[in-house]
Amino acid sequence: MPFAVFVFFAIFVALAIFVVRSMNRRDFLLLRADKGSTVLSCESLFMRFIDAQNDGTVDQLFSNLGRDLEQVTSVSLVERSWLSRDDLRVRVDEVLAAFRRRGGRVLER
Repeated sequence: MPFAVFVFFAIFVALAIFVVRSMNRRDFLLLRADKGSTVLSCESLFMRFIDAQNDGTVDQLFSNLGRDLEQVTSVSLVERSWLSRDDLRVRVDEVLAAFRRRGGRVLER
């Protein structure tokens, strides 16, 4: 019996690694709270921003964020202190300003 449990666990871990590797990294940027609202972790955004700088894909990151925000009417920012870098904060504020102009609400937790 213990060997069967080990085999099951090994298959489960291998499948989980495959799924995580095959997902787009922006899939975890916004957490849907319900149909009209979402949660944006500024810590996660900071990490994605650093990755995007290294990859040369900063414009794409913020384009994707803006497009994702078109699907909701409100966004809750979590841990805004992660936006302490000017270059990151300016880009986030631009996306959020466009979101507000479309009638979106920005809440801070």
